Amino acid sequence: MFAPAKTRTLEATAIAHATGSPLAFIVCVITVLAWALSGPFFGFSETWQLVINTGTTIVTFLMVFLIQNTQNRDGAALQAKLDEIILFTDAENEFVGIEHLTDKELQELHARCEKAAQRSHAMLQSAHAERNARENRSKPAFNREDIENPSQASTSGR
Repeated sequence: MFAPAKTRTLEATAIAHATGSPLAFIVCVITVLAWALSGPFFGFSETWQLVINTGTTIVTFLMVFLIQNTQNRDGAALQAKLDEIILFTDAENEFVGIEHLTDKELQELHARCEKAAQRSHAMLQSAHAERNARENRSKPAFNREDIENPSQASTSGR
């Protein structure tokens, strides 16, 4: 009755690539131009207008499902790649499969990640402040010129 899932996927992929090609765009432009140029021949009738309206509506309707199918497959492939990276790095394995969580669970996880990011940012700022304080302590409070020529230091406005 129906073609196997692999066949339908390959067909959808082929159609998506074909309809997204420059040739498909050129065919659409030629079709619209031919329709527009045929207007005077048909007297710009309602039937003439109905032809393009019906055609574009059908194509748009079908393309919505084709685009959604492509988005679903691309999203699933990307998620699988990210899961693979997470599993084989030092990242937390609890992030594998989070695409299956409920919206509330995702919000809670996001809130946890935001708090961790804020803590990391605060630690980074603290480390920068400590480094700046150490650098400022290691700098002399006076210039060598002030020691060598004290009379010029007082007249130079320092």
